[in-house]
Amino acid sequence: MNVESEANTRVRADEESLRRSRKTITLGEAAGIFWCNPSPWMIGTSLVAAVTARIVVGDWTWNDALVPAIMLAVFPFFEWVVHVVVLHWKPRKLGPIKIDSLLARKHREHHADPRNVPLIFIPWQALIWLIAGTVAIGLLAFPTAGMGLTFIVGVFTLGLGYEWTHFLIHSDYKPRGRLFRAVWRNHRRHHYKNEHYWFTVTTSGTADRVLGTYPDPSTVPTSPTAKNLHAAS
Repeated sequence: MNVESEANTRVRADEESLRRSRKTITLGEAAGIFWCNPSPWMIGTSLVAAVTARIVVGDWTWNDALVPAIMLAVFPFFEWVVHVVVLHWKPRKLGPIKIDSLLARKHREHHADPRNVPLIFIPWQALIWLIAGTVAIGLLAFPTAGMGLTFIVGVFTLGLGYEWTHFLIHSDYKPRGRLFRAVWRNHRRHHYKNEHYWFTVTTSGTADRVLGTYPDPSTVPTSPTAKNLHAAS
């Protein structure tokens, strides 16, 4: 059996097993597993603290609606860039130093074993720096504390939404509804069809369409390295 037919068989079998399997779980059961991991707690706690601080500071303006709207529009493109540049980073050497971040290493492990639950989430070691960086940007890069805190709340909300969506796609939850099914299938194509396309996770066909990574699946060859990133090189 060649690589193409093997991959297509695997995808069909995986989707069929989710449609028929008694192992499927409810959203409540999925949430129980989700909150057993450190990343949701770290982001969730940070979000509660940021919301509390935003309410205490007050000073509400129209920017408190504008900033989240802009962030929501930009997020699929930010997600695409991080996925392509950071997560799919090919290890390089600068003299004797190997440049290969924890995020990239863990993402390669995630591609090798997409069903491994801990590998679905942002590593907590990296998340500490991401949370600290978000707070620093929010407090230093905006003209008012209120606007900066609104930015921080937005980042943590989007981050928690990303982690939940990504987890749900890789869980035993049965896709329901056209929107989530499209997102679910989009990400599974990235894992099982070709890792060079379909980079968005929380949306389907947004940034990928604009940036040229949303082809007709029937025209894309199945990649032999989808589960072993950079192996060919």
